[in-house]
Amino acid sequence: MTTAQTAPPPSMRLRELAFGAACAAALRAAARLGVADALGEGPMAAEDLAAAVKTEAAPLRRLLRALSCYGVFAERPDGTFAHTDVSRLLREDDPHSLRAIVLWCTEPWTWDAWPKLDEAVRSGRNVVQDLYGKEFFQYLNEDAPESADVFNRAMTTSSKQSAKEVAELLDLSGSSSVADLGGGQGHVVASLLEKYPSMRGTLLDLPQVVENADPRLREGGALAERVQILGGDCRVSVPVKADTYIIKNILEWDDESTTRLLRNVREAGGPGARVVVIENLVDDTPSMRFSTAMDLLLLLNVGGAKHTTESMVNRITAAGLVIDDISPVNPYLHAFDCHVPG
Repeated sequence: MTTAQTAPPPSMRLRELAFGAACAAALRAAARLGVADALGEGPMAAEDLAAAVKTEAAPLRRLLRALSCYGVFAERPDGTFAHTDVSRLLREDDPHSLRAIVLWCTEPWTWDAWPKLDEAVRSGRNVVQDLYGKEFFQYLNEDAPESADVFNRAMTTSSKQSAKEVAELLDLSGSSSVADLGGGQGHVVASLLEKYPSMRGTLLDLPQVVENADPRLREGGALAERVQILGGDCRVSVPVKADTYIIKNILEWDDESTTRLLRNVREAGGPGARVVVIENLVDDTPSMRFSTAMDLLLLLNVGGAKHTTESMVNRITAAGLVIDDISPVNPYLHAFDCHVPG
């Protein structure tokens, strides 16, 4: 078995990289089959796992063996399979579950788009428009509702896991109102409202997204009386006045859309408004392989990009905002604390 101590020669490493799609497909298959959920705390034989997930035993063993090469599940000497710290993250009930994100990164449209990466690199444009004849999110919502649902669940997972860290970082004691733009189901604004009992909040995102807002924000929820839920596209307009605006993980579109959103915020907030932009960066992260892969995927689907510190600063300042501070939220996210000048 290949280990870190006996690294493969360059020719074998390149062959392994060329078969990267096999690993992604295997992860997707395991997630869709629910293998991680069926595997208990103790090792299980492939035959028992196959019965639990309703598959044939022999091909399931092959799938698990392939994944175990990457540390996803572990094959024991007696032929049974057990969980690893990585495979547990495929469980639906794990508090740090990445199952929805694994599915999102391997959705059917991605397999159409990846082979056209050379075209996107040549042109600097997304390939989805040519593939499906419409803008990416329009395609998702109109033609691929199941994929749109996977996207929303993946974003919800990511937001839930970072919302408390964002709330802990931000000192909004000087603000009486906060607006979360493109805020998904509102986990960030909910965490901020819980931290500041006298604050009022607004959640703005597409109608089909906010209709599934965090139960704390909906009618009858603990925070419902202090929050306004708006269905709309912040790239088109920001119809809310607030002391502080939160923009998290959405400034990854094409330059025009990003600039338009930031200018919408500047106009809506007016002089003195605080704007906090929270993003992954590709020049300051312990996960460069993941971040750069997502960067290429953004090129393919929306013509967007993950940012370096410099490119994020350039976009923010070009929109007329002043950056007051840049600080880490966690190892993967950075907050750019800004204000609208007078």
